[in-house]
Amino acid sequence: MNRILLRSRCPPARLSHRAPAATVRWLLVLFALTVSSVGWHLPTTSYAGGAVRGPLAIAGNGPELPMMEALARAFEKQWPGTYVDLLWDKTTNPPELVRTGEAQVAVTGAYDSDLSPAQIAWDGIGIVVHLSNNVKDLTAQQIANIFSGKHAYWSDLGGPDTAILIIDRPRSENVRDAFESELGISGKMAASATVLAKDDKVVKTVVGTLPPKSAVAYISLAHALAAVRSGVAIRLLSVDKVEPEEPTVKDGRYKLRRPVLLLTAKERSPVVAAFEEFCYSPAGQKIIDEFYVPVPHSAQP
Repeated sequence: MNRILLRSRCPPARLSHRAPAATVRWLLVLFALTVSSVGWHLPTTSYAGGAVRGPLAIAGNGPELPMMEALARAFEKQWPGTYVDLLWDKTTNPPELVRTGEAQVAVTGAYDSDLSPAQIAWDGIGIVVHLSNNVKDLTAQQIANIFSGKHAYWSDLGGPDTAILIIDRPRSENVRDAFESELGISGKMAASATVLAKDDKVVKTVVGTLPPKSAVAYISLAHALAAVRSGVAIRLLSVDKVEPEEPTVKDGRYKLRRPVLLLTAKERSPVVAAFEEFCYSPAGQKIIDEFYVPVPHSAQP
C-alpha cells in the first residue's frame, strides 16, 4: 500500500513509497497549518562554514537503487545533519518529481532540458544468452534485428537450430530507452517479447528457459558481470567484436551504454550541491565503482 512519511527527522537512507499526488498535497497543506498553529520549526539546510543540514529526497525507478542506498548512507555519515529519502517506484517519472518539488534529485539515464544534469557514471548494457548457446559475437545491426523481430531463429546467426525467445524490459526503465536509442529501434521492439522488470529475474529466466539456448536479453552490465563472476550459466556477447567490460564502456568502444545522471533544479539547494560534490569525491567515486563505471567531475562536458 502506498504511503508517505511526514517527519521532522527520519532514519538514514529511508526508502519511501509515494502516495497519490492529491493526497500528498492535502497532507502537506494540513501539516503546514499545524506547523503554523503550534509554532514548530522545520529543519533548515545550511552550507556555510562547511555545515550541511537538512533533508534530501532522491527519486528513481531503475537499477541504480543499490548504488544510491550506499551513497546515501555514506553521505549521511559524512554530514550527520542530513537525512536522505529514496523515492523509488518503477511507475513514476523521476524528473517530473523534481519539477513538482516532491524530490530534489532525479536519478535517470536521459537528459531533461528543464533540469541541470551531472553525470556520475556509465552503465553498460549487456546482451546475455545461456552459456550453452554457441553464439559469442554479434554486430549491433544483428542485435537490432533480433529485438525488432527480424531474426526468428538462432541458426540465422550461426547459432543453434532453435527459436529466439526475446526478453524485453518495461517501457518505464531507463535501460530500455537507452537500448532502443543506441540500436535505432525505438518503438520497434518485437511484439512477441516477454517483458521482465528486474535484472535478477531476467537472468533466472535466461538460465531456466527451455530449450536453454533460446533466450536472449539485455540487462545492466554491472549485474551481468556479477552474475558471470558468481558462476551463473550465462554468456555476455561481444558487440562488433568489442568485449563488454569496464575499460571499453569507459572509453566508448563498447557502444551499448547509458549515462547515470543526477538531474536537479537549475538553482540547487546547499544539501543538493553537497550530495553532488560527495558523488565526485574519492569516497563517492569508490562507491560508484562498485556498481558502475564512475565518471569524475573533470570529465563532465
